[in-house]
Amino acid sequence: MEITIKHLFKSFGTHTVLHDLNACIPAGQVTWVSAPSGKGKTTLLRILMGLETADSGEITGLDGQKQSVVFQEDRLCENLSTLSNIKLPSPQLQNQTIEEALDKVGLGAYAHCPVSECSGGMKRRVAILRALLADYDILFLDEPFKGLDADTKALVMADTKERSHGKTVILVTHEPAEAEALGAAYTIAL
Repeated sequence: MEITIKHLFKSFGTHTVLHDLNACIPAGQVTWVSAPSGKGKTTLLRILMGLETADSGEITGLDGQKQSVVFQEDRLCENLSTLSNIKLPSPQLQNQTIEEALDKVGLGAYAHCPVSECSGGMKRRVAILRALLADYDILFLDEPFKGLDADTKALVMADTKERSHGKTVILVTHEPAEAEALGAAYTIAL
């Protein structure tokens, strides 16, 4: 289902971050949200996810859609294993499915390792897999690949593109190459 944004406004005090935004986000495609820092990219995602309220405007096409998200922060439970963190929003997932997914992004040996023992790049991959393996219609990605070295980023972007194929993906990134790697067909420039 297409998501339509009409005349969206959002301010924080006297600072306006979204001014009369109008956009269509097509179903089943990757849409890249592009803008300089502080221009409302994350705020737009938070409004679309229902975590923030717009001052005015209308958004249609979100009702009944299951959402999954990779936040800028990893938001993992440090004392749980990587496997348990991925299972939190998706308890029906089989351990073997998760272990195979971890293996594909170079974390196969860390399935039962507490997240607290993982590096920042490892945690980022766990956060991404947690979102990708969940049951969703819309995937929100807010600077998802930050902190990954070039080789790992390429591996994870390819896996993300494969796993999210045919889903509605809304990607916030400063990196045009990331949008290109995920096959972004549409751009919302704020």
